[in-house]
Amino acid sequence: MIKRSIYIDKIMKYTDTPFVKVLTGVRRCGKSTIMKMIQEELKRKGIHEKQILSYNFDSMEYMDLTAKELYQDLKERLHKKEKKYLFLDEIQEIEGWEKVVNTLMTDFDTDIYVTGSNSRMMSSEISTYLTGRYISFQIFPLSFGEYLIFREKYTTVSDVRTELVRYVQFGGFPAIHLREYTMEEAYLIVKDIYNSTIFTDIVKRNQIKKIDQLERVIKYVFDNVGNTFSAASISKYLKSENRQIDNETVYGYLQKLERAYILHRCSRYDIKGKELLKTQEKFYLSDPALRYSVLGYSDNSADAMLENIVYLELVRRGYEVSVGKLENYEIDFLAVKLGEKLYIQVTKKMERRETEEREYGRLLEISDNYPKYVLTTDEFAGGNYEGIKTMHIADFLLSDAY
Repeated sequence: MIKRSIYIDKIMKYTDTPFVKVLTGVRRCGKSTIMKMIQEELKRKGIHEKQILSYNFDSMEYMDLTAKELYQDLKERLHKKEKKYLFLDEIQEIEGWEKVVNTLMTDFDTDIYVTGSNSRMMSSEISTYLTGRYISFQIFPLSFGEYLIFREKYTTVSDVRTELVRYVQFGGFPAIHLREYTMEEAYLIVKDIYNSTIFTDIVKRNQIKKIDQLERVIKYVFDNVGNTFSAASISKYLKSENRQIDNETVYGYLQKLERAYILHRCSRYDIKGKELLKTQEKFYLSDPALRYSVLGYSDNSADAMLENIVYLELVRRGYEVSVGKLENYEIDFLAVKLGEKLYIQVTKKMERRETEEREYGRLLEISDNYPKYVLTTDEFAGGNYEGIKTMHIADFLLSDAY
């Protein structure tokens, strides 16, 4: 296993604390593997293997298991004289799991870790049952830095900028970077992840009847990554194709896609008015390969996917990210962490003078002194323009400077 330190180091800081460690994220992003890594870390710290109990509720072994039966089974395995480390993978499959976990924390000396990948594992749902008693960690597919580590296991990485092209094409699901796959083979694997998420976590769980309608909404969103739109604009578009769908239904589909961690909502923020705007949001995918597995790969989508990758990296690093609105202009990202801000423009190339004037000009309109970046894939990207730092996107993704 390739250690994913960005998560392991954070989670291990809460070992032996009175909090349930909740790992959430899209299916197949690596949550189960990270759980195994935590178990190995515990053993290295001197925890005996018999103190570690691990369950995977995706297994047929636990099909139709009730919360009460789960509690009784665990109760027999837990001893008050000896601390146990409990790992419950895909726990959302057990209706009422929250009460089981709450009771175990009260009645036994346990350190509990759980994973999940649908709406029952959203913070709004968990907080109802585990108020003040959990720490949530969102797990993402591989970052560009992690992707390079995976690649180095079976090939020679000589140029990270060239590797960025491949990362855009293949995305970051760990399963497709365990060996050398063709794009067709990789997208087949990702399409399976997509199908299992859509039909298990969304269609089946929510008893959606109009599957074709849902898929048309998904394709619209996937095709418009990087563009602002609303539920109303999707509804209007589908009506133009003689597909009747109301705004509320579209909004409901978007929420369900968020709750399955397929989509990430990015609201707009009025930089001068200093307020979040409630209309014309952007949505980003949890991984670029999802788009290609559904719509097929095309070069003209690279700009949007580069923007998508930068967004995910910022969120992965703990930033709250929004789209900046500055009068009639748009700043790709306003990223905030602990009161510190970053302003970022992302563009594939700046070969024309008009592009330079647009990307730099918008940032120069912002009067504060927080760092400002223009990110591009230009071969000679670098330097500083009136306080605005220009960086190659690959260098930015690997940088520790922000």
